[in-house]
Amino acid sequence: MKKRMFVGALAVSLAAVLAAGGLLASNMGFKLNYPLLQAGGGLSLSGTSSLALPDNRQSGLNTSKNLMDDITFANVQSVSKYLEATDGLQVYTGRKGTPGADFNLATGEGYLVKMATTTNYIVVGSHDPSFQHNLNAAGVGSLSGTNLFAFPYHGTPTTAKTLMDDIGFANVQSVSKYLKTTDGLQVYTGRKGTPGADFALVPGEAYYVKMSTTVNYTPSHY
Repeated sequence: MKKRMFVGALAVSLAAVLAAGGLLASNMGFKLNYPLLQAGGGLSLSGTSSLALPDNRQSGLNTSKNLMDDITFANVQSVSKYLEATDGLQVYTGRKGTPGADFNLATGEGYLVKMATTTNYIVVGSHDPSFQHNLNAAGVGSLSGTNLFAFPYHGTPTTAKTLMDDIGFANVQSVSKYLKTTDGLQVYTGRKGTPGADFALVPGEAYYVKMSTTVNYTPSHY
């Protein structure tokens, strides 16, 4: 897939393989090979994956329709945005006769992408170390305090626990990972007597972060 130039990318060659799955990085720029799986084979129940886009997306990647086109439109059934006010989803399919309007992509938001065909999506972009992620507690504009958070590619947290610590442990109720095999969640609270093991963070995945206190979070980074 031919990639366009992206805003904010650093003019340096990509180097150093940092993680399995094809994350290449140079300073704050990167290129990621992120598999988006169709349903079947015991790997994905419905073909839905969470997706975290970079802080600085490539030029022209502004809406859910742009994202579907960039992945390859025919391979994507829908892109969904998490609605904090209702704990529901705004679903865009791009097909005539189906509900749901195209929506703008926002820095720091994660998305759910439902695939018709397995596609290795090449994500390019760069990290903005000054960007503050607004993680909302329950209140005005947020029903439960749950945010679908696009974990930044150059963040130093490597697990759900270290992410909670970086945000401020007392401010976070839980971090949850979307499970492709069941369309459920693996929930980690970090508190004694509650279920759910700590899990590793994966470049390209978005996570549900449930807050007790609203925090403007600037991730620690390398």
